[in-house]
Amino acid sequence: MTGQELRQMLIDKWGYSYDVQFRRTQGKIFLQVMWKYLEQASFPLSEAEYQEHLNSIANYLNALGGTSQVLDFLTQTKERPRLGKAVSIPLDLGDRASEWIL
Repeated sequence: MTGQELRQMLIDKWGYSYDVQFRRTQGKIFLQVMWKYLEQASFPLSEAEYQEHLNSIANYLNALGGTSQVLDFLTQTKERPRLGKAVSIPLDLGDRASEWIL
């Protein structure tokens, strides 16, 4: 998966280029789809910075083997990112999770 493919999946699902972040809570790793999106006037990144951020997120997903989990979650979820509430995609990284938890 590339950053552009990730962006297109977000647009296809929710109609906007949402921000995504990795989060670690309670020993688990999540990819969170945040409520802010590129098309907002108050979004803190330029389009080039946003695309670079998505490229790095996609690279991590590929390296960790979480790409298919994100694809599956996005096709099945009925959740939407909304103000103050991100959509959390749990990533089961198996033995690789310990690399993030340390």
